[in-house]
This record gives sequence, C-alpha cells and structure tokens, in this order.
Amino acid sequence: MDYNTGKPNHIEDVLIRLHTGQWFGWSDSKNKIYENLIIHHSDKQKPSEEFLNNKLLEIQQEFDNRIETEKANKQSAINKLKALGLTDAEVEAFRK
Repeated sequence: MDYNTGKPNHIEDVLIRLHTGQWFGWSDSKNKIYENLIIHHSDKQKPSEEFLNNKLLEIQQEFDNRIETEKANKQSAINKLKALGLTDAEVEAFRK
C-alpha cells in the first residue's frame, strides 16, 4: 500500500484481503515477490501470480473510482452552495 495515498500497490494488499490471520509470509521479507511467497496454513492454497496481479488491478481501479467519486461529490456540494448564493470565502469556511 502506498502509505501517502492509501492506494493498494502490491500483491500483499490482495493477500491480506483473502483470509484473516497470518496465513502467508515471505521467505525473504526484504524482497516481497511472488516467488518468495509462502503459505503457513495447509488449509490455504497459494493463489496464482496471475490471479494476484489481476486482483491488484481490480482493487486499484476500485480505489481510483472511490477517489474520483469523492472529488465529484465535493465539487457538486461546492457548486450547490455557490448556487445558493454563498461566497467563495463562505464555502471555504465549510471546508475547514
């Protein structure tokens, strides 16, 4: 995860969503690549690299869509406030 934006950016972001608990790990924690992914529980299967990459793209798109929706809703609210006659300064006061 990108800690500045919160956007998922690694297969680990997918893995933590698949199951609860510490069901996976890395044979080399400084090199978190698919080849180093290990599964700790015999009742869990190692997802394919293709699945993880596709799921990562999916959750990144969901994140981007959520951010865009939030921006659009914010702008819509600002436009409605201005249509009611509020000044830019008054609208800005609401944003703080």
